[in-house]
Amino acid sequence: MNLPAFHRQAAPDGLLASLLLAFLATAGLYYVNIMPALIEGLKTGLHFSDRTAGLAGSFNVYGAVCGALIATVLVTRLPWRRSACLLLLLLIAMDTLSIFMRTPAQMLAARALHGVFGGLLVGFAFSVIARTARPVRTFGMLLVVQDGLGGLGVMVLPQLVPAHGTKVLFFALIAFSLVTMLMLPFLAPYPRQGGAREAAADADTATVKALGPVHAAWGPLVLAMAAIFLFQFSNMLLFSYILGLALHYRLEMAGSAAIVGVSTWVGIIGSLLVMGVGTRFGRVRTVLIALLLTAIGMWILRYSGVPLVYAIANCGTAITWSFVIPYLLGTCAKLDSSGRAAAFGGFASKLGLATGPLAGALLLGNDRYERLVTIATLGIVACALVALPPAALLDRSEARAGKDSGAAS
Repeated sequence: MNLPAFHRQAAPDGLLASLLLAFLATAGLYYVNIMPALIEGLKTGLHFSDRTAGLAGSFNVYGAVCGALIATVLVTRLPWRRSACLLLLLLIAMDTLSIFMRTPAQMLAARALHGVFGGLLVGFAFSVIARTARPVRTFGMLLVVQDGLGGLGVMVLPQLVPAHGTKVLFFALIAFSLVTMLMLPFLAPYPRQGGAREAAADADTATVKALGPVHAAWGPLVLAMAAIFLFQFSNMLLFSYILGLALHYRLEMAGSAAIVGVSTWVGIIGSLLVMGVGTRFGRVRTVLIALLLTAIGMWILRYSGVPLVYAIANCGTAITWSFVIPYLLGTCAKLDSSGRAAAFGGFASKLGLATGPLAGALLLGNDRYERLVTIATLGIVACALVALPPAALLDRSEARAGKDSGAAS
């Protein structure tokens, strides 16, 4: 008996499935996308100091790092749908408890535990995305959802906190988790793929035979993880202090904040380009050009004394940020179709997101924003050096698979 159309599961590799999976992956880390609103809300609603509010955000992300690391072990052992449902319920519980937290110690503990559950959820979501036929497109959709809803949250939520208190922040997170839970039944089963045939199709055949069918090629995987870490670290090193950079160059705060907000929305262009371009031009060429543009965009922030330069650099790096990270995460996903490598990629991503702001605080010193710009730019260059070998490996593997397919036909 066929179910009505509105009860049917989405086609496993269709655009709707990409959207649903994007929501699932975003649910565990949505607080990162509204981090400025969350930190400002804690300061306004609970009168936390800058340091304490910032620590709450940092504890949330470092909790996610721990969760993502645990996920690398669990994603191949537990059923993803039941695990995702349980983790969404736990996220809702922690956000509900956070409404009643009043002291810094209570809030830090609640957000750290929330981060662990969120990191676990993202790990499971990434492992499922790795089982799709076009993970790069799904990661691109993920950035569309994150940038679109993150920009909306940053614009709206801070205006509501003075009238309704910090609970409005956590209600937003609860609502997102509830909506995501309602989407779960519409996703296909996405069974794990651990056989040699699937792995050989996704990575260099000789390497897979040497390491075993279930495990990724560890050398390329380590390089891919390093590239993800360096990219996220370098971007967050600057983005966390992007408004401070504007003040350093004596730009007006309201205008600078508007530029940063708009650039978040502009970044969606990068995600849409990913979904349209895919890997048709090869990973090496695409990623190299995008990383080169990222480095240039970061470097010209040294000339932010000119508002137009500041605006162009922010919009440009927002586009390349949303464009590059799906390719880097997609590289991890393609190195191992079981989903474990994708979970490792998620761990590297969150570690970079958490470490960038911390390193910025240590490096900034006496208003040395030029130092931050230089180190972030060098980080992108280093990212390119380590990202290209695994990208080249996959390009060669797919080209070889195409030739074999043509010969067979």
